[in-house]
Amino acid sequence: MEHICVGLVQINNSFSGQNYLPYSTGLLQVYAEKNARNPGRLHFLPGIYKRESITTIVERLKIADIVGLSVYVWNHEISLEIARRLKAAKPDILIVLGGPHVPDLPEPWLRQNPFIDLAVHNEGEKTFVEILDQFPCRDWATIAGISFVDAASNYIRTPARERFRELDEVPSPFLEGTFDTLMAANPHEAWIGLWETNRGCPFRCTFCDWGSATAAKVTKFGMDRLMAEADWFADKKIQYIFCCDANFGIQKRDLEIAEYVAKVKAKTGYPVALSVQNTKNATERAYLAQKILSDAGLNKGVALSMQSVDMPTLVAIKRDNISTATYSELQRRFTLDGVETYSDLILGLPGETYQTFVAGVSRLIQDGQHNRIQFNNLSILPNAEMGNPAYQKQYGIQVVRSEIINIHGEKLVSEDDVAEYQELVISTHATPPAEWRRTRAFSWMTAFLYFDKIMQIPLMVQHQSTGMHYGELIESFMNVSADDYPLIAQIRDFFLQEASSIQQGGSEYVYSKEYLGIYWPADEFQFIRLSVEGRLAALYEEADRLLRSQLVENPESMAQHVLADALKLNIALIKQPGVTSDIHVDLDFDLISFYQNIRSGKMAEIQKKPTTVHVERSAAYYDDLQRWCREVVWWGNKKGAYLYSNKTSERQLAGHY
Repeated sequence: MEHICVGLVQINNSFSGQNYLPYSTGLLQVYAEKNARNPGRLHFLPGIYKRESITTIVERLKIADIVGLSVYVWNHEISLEIARRLKAAKPDILIVLGGPHVPDLPEPWLRQNPFIDLAVHNEGEKTFVEILDQFPCRDWATIAGISFVDAASNYIRTPARERFRELDEVPSPFLEGTFDTLMAANPHEAWIGLWETNRGCPFRCTFCDWGSATAAKVTKFGMDRLMAEADWFADKKIQYIFCCDANFGIQKRDLEIAEYVAKVKAKTGYPVALSVQNTKNATERAYLAQKILSDAGLNKGVALSMQSVDMPTLVAIKRDNISTATYSELQRRFTLDGVETYSDLILGLPGETYQTFVAGVSRLIQDGQHNRIQFNNLSILPNAEMGNPAYQKQYGIQVVRSEIINIHGEKLVSEDDVAEYQELVISTHATPPAEWRRTRAFSWMTAFLYFDKIMQIPLMVQHQSTGMHYGELIESFMNVSADDYPLIAQIRDFFLQEASSIQQGGSEYVYSKEYLGIYWPADEFQFIRLSVEGRLAALYEEADRLLRSQLVENPESMAQHVLADALKLNIALIKQPGVTSDIHVDLDFDLISFYQNIRSGKMAEIQKKPTTVHVERSAAYYDDLQRWCREVVWWGNKKGAYLYSNKTSERQLAGHY
């Protein structure tokens, strides 16, 4: 019997020395081992699962007869280069590419990359087995779900393959031992698990390729299998699991899944965290599922991914069937429960203007998002509806090819690597180029002032005193004159310059050799720079003058005094490097209670009540700048953990009794 050597490649990004188990290619292997016509003739090489020297990877794969590569936005270019070099070194090797980045209309892509023999569309398990069964014969026309250019240069696309109706037809690569050899051969690795409990998405957001790829219907793996896989993760001491479901909580049984994983963690200590993507409209189940995970310590924060709150924009991106009220209600309930959340907004969506974006930020903060809004740049995925040229023309979408840089990622320079790229949206009819820059700079200013906690308490106080919307308050920092407010203007201009750089194909993040040697969001970079240069005090002085100018009352008014207290308190609470001693801050108003009530979603009034705040700086002493950068600015990002712990006592004034 002729043996066939098979190499599988699923390259994922690595995070802090941790690597994902290659789940997609694991499914291909285990399905083939169970369902191939002659599985005994198949020999699978150890899977390629992370970025390494391309030369090294190619050398490992040269002995293969067939190589399958799973491609997505983070590994498309390196996968193509591996395939190109393999074909050059071994012309008779069969190169098969599948995964979400294989274009739905693949002819130009196949002709541009003639070293690709076959492209597999959508679910690949059955298709890959048929390719293996057919090999070494290369008559592919009878295999559904593929496209290729034949020897006569004819482009051929076979009929689409029907999706699995019963997902348990696909064996579990975890339970069948598919990863055992890989893990044993790499004992130094800390693994992250990719976990699939269902497939499919009923929503068709135009920026996403999830719903378009799965034709809406959601299919499920069996509960017995899923519970056994949860036990497997614990037995293998897998600390982090990323759930691949598009809408966790869409099924009633998802609560049982969350409860079981919580039970396993309570018993074994594993997994440490389970990351899920919330379902969109099932408010109660989404709440209960995340509450279960939060109570078990399985999530570090709940993502509320509304992307926009502007209805014309939601219509344009086919997201108007997703209730924004769901997110508001979830925000309210999680806030009251003390469960940390963060919200996602996307910049540059069709129909979104600068004004509607600012209004959306105001609404999210007003609804209780005081922890973090993640402002994501819009990029075009090849199989999303937004990738259609007609759609882009309709909304005036302009893109730039931009290198993909991971937030807080290192600047890795290798002679034998290739960069990955994305198509980044830099303007639309609704947000022309200058307005896009303004929106991007406003987003960074919001993160800098409010979510990095540098000015959060004074902005809360000012909102309470004046009734100004949060967006309006943040805009006031954007609109200053350089003559009157030179430091604030310098920060604003830096944000605008970075936005302009992005539009010209520059990095989304700011690289700093001095500060950990990583890429920082522009707001965090400014936070670090001002702290290191000792200029936060100057920033607070300018902010004091700016915010006071918005108060029409006389200098002795209550609002003026409250603002002074708020600024004094905020600058005392912000974590700084090299600060060793605790301090006591005397206030005329009980702003700690006011601040805590707002953050916990309760009614908040500013009470005139002499208070001393004991700021416990010694409990979080950062004598090393790099440790402060890492543990405060970086690790505190999603939780916004930038303030020292504190406790208050009522101040006893002379003669009070």
